[in-house]
Amino acid sequence: PELSCGCNRFYSISEWNFPLKVKLASMGFSDDDHEMEEFLKREYSLSKPYQGVGSSSSSHWELMGDAMVTTDYIRLTPDSQSRQGAVWSRIPCNLKDWEMQVHFKIHGQGKKNLNGDGLAIWFTKERMQKGPVFGNMDNFTGLGVFVDTYPNEEKHIERIFPFVLAMVGNGSISYDHERDGRPTELGGCNAMVRNLKHDSFLFIRYIRRRLTVMIDIDGQHEWRDCLDIPGVRLPQGYYFGATAVTGDLSDNHDIISLKLYQLTVIRSRKEEEEEEEEEITIPSVDNLDLLRLGQNEEGMSGIAIFFAVLFSLLGCIFLVVIGLVVYSHWNESRRKRFY
Repeated sequence: PELSCGCNRFYSISEWNFPLKVKLASMGFSDDDHEMEEFLKREYSLSKPYQGVGSSSSSHWELMGDAMVTTDYIRLTPDSQSRQGAVWSRIPCNLKDWEMQVHFKIHGQGKKNLNGDGLAIWFTKERMQKGPVFGNMDNFTGLGVFVDTYPNEEKHIERIFPFVLAMVGNGSISYDHERDGRPTELGGCNAMVRNLKHDSFLFIRYIRRRLTVMIDIDGQHEWRDCLDIPGVRLPQGYYFGATAVTGDLSDNHDIISLKLYQLTVIRSRKEEEEEEEEEITIPSVDNLDLLRLGQNEEGMSGIAIFFAVLFSLLGCIFLVVIGLVVYSHWNESRRKRFY
């Protein structure tokens, strides 16, 4: 959508072949109140009529598996069982700060909770690898943002599906399917994205080592916060991609467009020197243990409250029983003395 956080984008284009330059003068959408400029990078973007998609070496994007191109969308998987599909960029991205806007659609014949499994947007070292993580390899290196439409974990107390979550992998971290990625997620939000009559969008921004994910799924052209995590360290030179998978349950997973913008942010000389000294070679997240500890405490809050109330009630019942027994003995001894 042309609105980001409710702020208008103003375009000034000299020629269609030139990069699209976007000036952000909004108060709420700038990073740390710094002025930013955005440039649409067409070599990393994917949109109609999808002329840059194909198997030739001159193509910017490559299909894999069951993915197919139509005039209106790239279908990663059809609404059929046991399918995998993907589209991957051929060109590694060396931008320091960027944002990706994903226009997608998930729809099918399956009723609620009888559909699956979801799609993923990637920025990873590896590309064109089939696997179990929404159609991509496990133990990946880089960033994955997942739109998970089916709950594998049997007991979901606080989580409603479909659910959007993000994960950073360093090549040795496995995605936990049985727990829907909870042990390794950075955060997320529920997003009712299936069978919508209007457009659905996903927004991924990486700037100043801060990862932000937002969604626009209500048809109001307004972004809604999903997660915002500082201290995310992603190397340059990785590949963008989109994958999807179906199992016993299925859906159509369609990508309408992937639009990548280069963010130009003013940095001080000190900031530039610090970033040059701290070259990022392996993806990581600062204070990850503290982040997960906070998520676990939040996730257990309902259970903790339940057991606290339960034990309190049991304690009260125990005290009442003891009191009744003591009173009964006292009353009996008093009656004997009286008679």
